[in-house]
Amino acid sequence: MKECKWLLCPICGNKTRDKIREDTVLENFPLFCPKCKQETLISIRKFDMSVIKEPDAQAQSR
Repeated sequence: MKECKWLLCPICGNKTRDKIREDTVLENFPLFCPKCKQETLISIRKFDMSVIKEPDAQAQSR
């Protein structure tokens, strides 16, 4: 059987409601933490999680 782990929030470090296997691949996944109420965009390959930084919204000129 493949190893499974809980996804941990990259902000507060607590368990989220999602579980992944060792062969899971996620790209641009919006991970929501029920404790800190933050949503983070992540990518995962072989239990290696990387947080995707989005550029801040720019003010539009008229």
